[in-house]
Amino acid sequence: MAETQSQGTPTLFSPYKMGKFNLSHRVVLAPMTRCRALNGIPRPALAEYYTQRSTSGGFLITEGTLISDTAAGFPHVPGIYNEEQVEAWKKIVDAVHAKGSFIFCQLWHVGRASHTVYQPGGAAPISSTGKPISNRWRILMPDGSYGIYPKPRALEISEIQEVVEHYRKAALNAIRAGFDGIEIHGAHGYLIDQFLKDGINDRTDEYGGSLGNRCKFLMQIVQAVSSAIGADRVAVRISPAIDHLDATDSNPLKLGLAVIERLNKLQLQLGSKLAYLHVTQPRYHAYGQTESGRHGDEDEEAYLMRTLKRTYQGTFMCSGGFTRELGMQGVAEGDADLVSYGRLFISNPDLVLRLKVNAPLNRYNRKTFYTQDPVVGYTDYPFLSQVQSRL
Repeated sequence: MAETQSQGTPTLFSPYKMGKFNLSHRVVLAPMTRCRALNGIPRPALAEYYTQRSTSGGFLITEGTLISDTAAGFPHVPGIYNEEQVEAWKKIVDAVHAKGSFIFCQLWHVGRASHTVYQPGGAAPISSTGKPISNRWRILMPDGSYGIYPKPRALEISEIQEVVEHYRKAALNAIRAGFDGIEIHGAHGYLIDQFLKDGINDRTDEYGGSLGNRCKFLMQIVQAVSSAIGADRVAVRISPAIDHLDATDSNPLKLGLAVIERLNKLQLQLGSKLAYLHVTQPRYHAYGQTESGRHGDEDEEAYLMRTLKRTYQGTFMCSGGFTRELGMQGVAEGDADLVSYGRLFISNPDLVLRLKVNAPLNRYNRKTFYTQDPVVGYTDYPFLSQVQSRL
């Protein structure tokens, strides 16, 4: 256990030692796409957004950040694969560090959850498979309309190593930009998840079929990135029980345990633990980005998460539909070391303070989640002090 408290039951506001990082509390800004990085370049609005949500000893994870020019599936999301992007991120990271926070960059490739309009030369998106995402889902287009996901192209074995290399270079770029580490986005139906889940992965080569084969792509990325920047600066996010973008698996618990078994083994081999493992709660089905899906069985969901937590040898972060009460309960009962908050952090820049004093929360406006306005719905949600001064 990396627990810092020897006395009393830990709360969301207890300090926590996450490897080399001494956190003052356990409320984490979850990675969330916000579409404010015009033409892929992080702008000053992003510095305002992240610093508003920074606290001394706090921990932030950026929105999904593109590892290459084939990685996008939303308009105006930031990248970390060229010099202009790296230089722009430096200003944002410096501003966050000036507030005393730590910040990781989430490395992202959407795989088949893209469209020809986002691909160089109008090419087909890449994936583990040639099967498209079903018509149950729609993709946000650059003009604000919603389109149908096109048929992707399954990567050749020789191409997979190129993508692994893109992750490695993106991680190095993130460290050059000043980030404290990176989170590998292996969740929510994006590229890595398209290899992990047997409901998507229909390959018959060494990257498909058995659990070991399906975990191979993720583990090659973790290995390459850890070798490049150090395991203690690397985190992994998975969502074995989430069906977002048709990412289903016949045995989510078995898949989660297979990934964790391999991460534990890699940590032993490297002689260093990863920064953390980030797992999305199954209730993301009901309360997540899409507001679709179903309510699962609570006992079954709790068993899955507790089993994963107890099996992973390191810091365990949870996300997905957490309230103040659920976050306090998760930490107190040992089901989570850290809890990441998404939509509540969008509408409450001072969420840590509000949760600590149990203050009322601002309501979020879903209509402005993915717009390009640098202020409205992004940096104009009031702080508690502003609300109180109006009373």
